Amino acid sequence: MKRHKNGNKQYFTKMGTRKKVQAFVRVKPTDDFAHDMIKYGDDNKSIDIHLKKDTRRGVVNNQQTDWSFKLDGVLHDATQDLVYETVAKDAVSQALDGYNGTIMCYGQTGAGKTYTMTGATENYKHRGILPRALQQVFRMIEERPTHAITVRVSYLEIYNENLFDLLSTLPYVGPSVSPMTIVENPQGVFIKGLSVHLTSQEEDAFSLLFEGETNRIIASHTMNKNSSRSHCIFTIYVEAHSRTLSDEKYITSKINLVDLAGSERLGKTGSEGRVLKEATYINKSLSFLEQAIIALGDQKRDHIPFRQCKLTHALKDSLGGNCNMVLVTNIYGEAAQLEETLSSLKFASRMKLVTTEPAINEKYDAERMVKNLEKELALLKQELAIHDSLSNRTLVNYDPMDEIQIAEINSQVRRYLEGTLDEIDIINLRQIQEVFNQFKVVLSQQEQEVEAALRRKYTLIDKNDFAAISAVQKAGLMDAEGHLVGEPDGQSFGLGVAPFSIKPGKKIKSKKTGKEQISTSARKEGASSPGSGKDLDVGPSVSKTQLIPSSKDGDIKDMLSRDRETSSIEPLPSDSPKEESRPIRPSTPPPKPVAFEDFKNERGSEINRIFKENKSILNERRKRASETTQRINAIKQEIDVTKEALNFQKSLREKQGQYENKGLMIIDEEEFLLILKLKDLKKQYRNEYQELRDLRAEIQYCQRLVDQCRNRLLMEFDIWYNESFVIPEEIQTALKIGSSIRPGMVPVSRIVSLHSYMKTMIGLPQSHRK
Repeated sequence: MKRHKNGNKQYFTKMGTRKKVQAFVRVKPTDDFAHDMIKYGDDNKSIDIHLKKDTRRGVVNNQQTDWSFKLDGVLHDATQDLVYETVAKDAVSQALDGYNGTIMCYGQTGAGKTYTMTGATENYKHRGILPRALQQVFRMIEERPTHAITVRVSYLEIYNENLFDLLSTLPYVGPSVSPMTIVENPQGVFIKGLSVHLTSQEEDAFSLLFEGETNRIIASHTMNKNSSRSHCIFTIYVEAHSRTLSDEKYITSKINLVDLAGSERLGKTGSEGRVLKEATYINKSLSFLEQAIIALGDQKRDHIPFRQCKLTHALKDSLGGNCNMVLVTNIYGEAAQLEETLSSLKFASRMKLVTTEPAINEKYDAERMVKNLEKELALLKQELAIHDSLSNRTLVNYDPMDEIQIAEINSQVRRYLEGTLDEIDIINLRQIQEVFNQFKVVLSQQEQEVEAALRRKYTLIDKNDFAAISAVQKAGLMDAEGHLVGEPDGQSFGLGVAPFSIKPGKKIKSKKTGKEQISTSARKEGASSPGSGKDLDVGPSVSKTQLIPSSKDGDIKDMLSRDRETSSIEPLPSDSPKEESRPIRPSTPPPKPVAFEDFKNERGSEINRIFKENKSILNERRKRASETTQRINAIKQEIDVTKEALNFQKSLREKQGQYENKGLMIIDEEEFLLILKLKDLKKQYRNEYQELRDLRAEIQYCQRLVDQCRNRLLMEFDIWYNESFVIPEEIQTALKIGSSIRPGMVPVSRIVSLHSYMKTMIGLPQSHRK
């Protein structure tokens, strides 16, 4: 068991057994499957790759043509249900027991990573691992009424080596003052500045998921129409407290669902401009991820390069940490993509060499711990009082001492130091501790008294304060070697006054004034008196200081304060950001309702079709839910009628008298048939209610899909409308594919104001354009 500290909290982690990372392969369905090059094993856990030799290399070449990979499972033509049951169900189930889990999708662009992780929006059955994991978590919470379980979620995006919060667009999330950073502590790695949202029910979690999916960055190229241009990490945080036990322990866990961006070959994707830059960052981060995996698989390596990129740094505690790690490698089954498929399978085989150590994360509730300790303290006090009474020690008090008792101990300590008290009586442990504490108090008071007496006579200067020593040398009270000017008093203190006009090292020939003679004689009397000699013997507080005669205290303090003030002056920042002027929008575009109808029939026809299909599915689910509700109400009424008839038969049997045969109650056939009918009706009621519950979940999910399609349709319409009617033709060239600005990136108002500015500059004379 490991123990971690974080402020006032303590965390304990039960050590688990080491296990290998699970790696699965999912093959994208295709009509052009390379049967002669890709073959599966009989156990459905191995895959063999055969690559034909390149005849252009000559007759003699050492090119490898055959590879065999042993994995935990090969998913070919598998449904989304089968993928989730095989890959993620166990990891999500163990998360509620305190084990961290990580599920990662890796592979070539367009191979189906996002489909595996998130799913498709057209059909409810095509939902991916992420929404199914959320549904499983909340279903398991309902099955554990003995625990109070809290669920929180966060959604992180890594785009071009920058961290973004996909849930920062929510209205109750305030703007971040500082950029997000990756921070490490003894409990693991977390993202500073990433918003974490509490979800009390399944619908809230789905709303956050849809919000984050809307903010993801995608692009189109020859390999994939909707290619993810960033790595996304959706994290589910679980915290479980026991309702029945008063134990201060509780468990925490988190599930990381990672959707990596796909690796790309620029020759095949044909990326240009911004998409090319994104592909460069994606390939670079995936290369660093592979390097970290190779280092984790090598048992002789001590250093793992996690900090090479943001992706590996954020997943530091998930790659080879204390969690259940599952990798899903998505590959193509076509011969044209065989090289990229081979590279992805090599990555999966390297991942299987990595070992993790899943462990239960336990924390201690400080408030419950304090209450339990208070109960234990009360019991110990009662037990101690029993022992004292048996030992005839009835006057012993174990409560904290009050001010009167502390003052009495202080008086005893002072009398003991003065010699008027021979010994101090020992009563209990608290009294012993307070005696030593009062010794410290008396010693500190004596030191302060000695220092105050010295300050009344001299000026104390720290030997390490070079500014003060320089000021004293300028004043003529110390020579160049650091010795005080004046007469030594026998205790390493130079006493006397030197005029400011005399430099250190020269002889003093001037006569003393009457005031200086008086102060010098007073100091000599003070130095030779027994009281001052006693003060100087207590030297710890002034061992690192020089003593300067107090007759020049005012001048020296003024000089030191001037030196410190001149060295502490700092320039103040200036320049405040100016407000931007609000641009003027043109008034010539056609009405938006008319343009919207044209958009739905032309450019937005595909999105509008998907929107209508989703809406029809939603209406069909609602209709089925209404019919199921009517059937449930009818069954409930029939159950009530049957219960009344059964109660009538029971009362009639009781009036006629009960008959028993060998201890068994005898009932007539009519009552028996009513009992069987009631049992069947209750079974039908439970089945219909379960169906209604599933339909409600489907309706909620389909409603989110409809809202998402509607928002996407409106967003695409705005971009099309601005491109067609609002943005001037002179600016259209800056918004073409491959340029540095894409539609939707810059507000239309900014573009229009830029156009107005350019027209104004063209109309000005040449001398006024600068």
